Amino acid sequence: MNSVVLAEDHTIVREGVRMLLSGDASLNVVGEASDGREAVALVERLQPDVLILDVMLPGLNGLDVIRQVCQRSPHTAIVMLTMFSDEGYVLEALRLGARGYVLKQSSSTDLLAAVQAVLDGRTYLSAPLSERAITSYVERARERPLDPYDSLTPREREVLHLVAEGYTAGAIAEQLHISPRTAEVHRTNVLRKLNLGSQIDLVRYAIRRGIIPLES
Repeated sequence: MNSVVLAEDHTIVREGVRMLLSGDASLNVVGEASDGREAVALVERLQPDVLILDVMLPGLNGLDVIRQVCQRSPHTAIVMLTMFSDEGYVLEALRLGARGYVLKQSSSTDLLAAVQAVLDGRTYLSAPLSERAITSYVERARERPLDPYDSLTPREREVLHLVAEGYTAGAIAEQLHISPRTAEVHRTNVLRKLNLGSQIDLVRYAIRRGIIPLES
């Protein structure tokens, strides 16, 4: 039986996916997470065969979860389940190591097909992301130029996400179990590496890059 972890912050969606997967005797949901940092910790501990992951998660967004999961549990196949069909999200997810990309408006059979595909070592894109375009997506993802964001450490990405969500240095310190001074140092490093001048610039950057949704 193949083990699955779900990472989705909307309870009703998570419950629906769990019910869907429970109908397949070859799949076993062994853990669920409602934020990005929890997802990383759960995958590292459980080492599942598959992670089904939303792009937009509190604490740490889905793309950064991919980065950490690929390092901490490299055998775990990642399927993105999201409402975002923008090419930028697809390219980034594939570049970072996701093997499946399923839109939430797709049919339930589409998600099951994606899970089976990644378990078989294949890549899966749901309609309207044409399956015939997989090779092109992957090649273009690999050809993208280096991004300053890639120079951030995992901890700096966590701090960036929390700062963009409006957390103070003290609140970040509490969330990440570090000192407020260390949180402030990480924030300063993030601004420097991304060539940003202020917290307002950082929030705008986070929205533009899709780290947090526009309504946040």
